[in-house]
Amino acid sequence: MNEQHQAVARGRVLVVDDERSIRRLVAQYLEKEGYTVLEADNGEEGLAVLRRGSADVALVDVMLPGLDGFELVREARRFTDIPIILLTARGEEANRVAGLEIGADDYVVKPFSAAEVVARVRAHLRRRQGGSAQEEVVRLGEVELHLPARRCLVKGEEVDLTRREFDLLAALSERPGRALTRSQLLEAGWGTTFVTEKTVDVHLASLRRKLGGALRVTAIRGVGYRLDA
Repeated sequence: MNEQHQAVARGRVLVVDDERSIRRLVAQYLEKEGYTVLEADNGEEGLAVLRRGSADVALVDVMLPGLDGFELVREARRFTDIPIILLTARGEEANRVAGLEIGADDYVVKPFSAAEVVARVRAHLRRRQGGSAQEEVVRLGEVELHLPARRCLVKGEEVDLTRREFDLLAALSERPGRALTRSQLLEAGWGTTFVTEKTVDVHLASLRRKLGGALRVTAIRGVGYRLDA
């Protein structure tokens, strides 16, 4: 593993891949764009870097020796919400969805363009930095959404929402009474429309259970969902 402790310019990117040639290729493109690159050649080392809070975004190969990419994501989501982009040679939709549903933010299939990976990193960091600048509390009846702290309160009691559930509720709360398409909700919750739309249904079903009767999220057949004001 190689950690470069240079001044952080645009962000710190962790690249976890057991193929040194791929790590170096991606690192060269990222460094050229002003990013600080950290490298790990296995899942355990990658997880250790994430535990130290050393990275702002992670690129993780699925087929790692020992702790594979999926397990790394599962473990990482216990303590960090930084964007995680999976790298893999397996392009089947089932694998893409599995990775995204356990907490990954994006999925790039090998062979990939290094320039494409840099663009994905840039987009996720921009989205994350933009969200951190919010300073709002949204109140909807008995529900309060504290956007900077990412907290949801119902009648003053905190409700434990996953990151996806919170993002979906925040998106719906921006336009109460108006229907949002599943594509719009995918963009809000995942930053991409590449995920199967069924994923939205699964997460919103869980969200509605957690909110109980405090808010009514109505499914609009053939369209998406609406938060009833």
